[in-house]
Amino acid sequence: MIDKLALILSIIGSLNWGSIGIFNFDIVGALFGGQDSILSRIIFIIVGISGIWCISLLFKKNSTLDQ
Repeated sequence: MIDKLALILSIIGSLNWGSIGIFNFDIVGALFGGQDSILSRIIFIIVGISGIWCISLLFKKNSTLDQ
């Protein structure tokens, strides 16, 4: 459950970074009051933590692949 949530948040973060890179538009900042608002910063922190969690998925053995 945590793995899927971390992946979803990481995908959201990557889409936001893609929109910044391509369109120079911060979706999270636009939705939650700019990059400096406390709510945007909390979302950025949560997405960052989920990205760190996803690093562990690289080293996790998948039982379906081990059979």
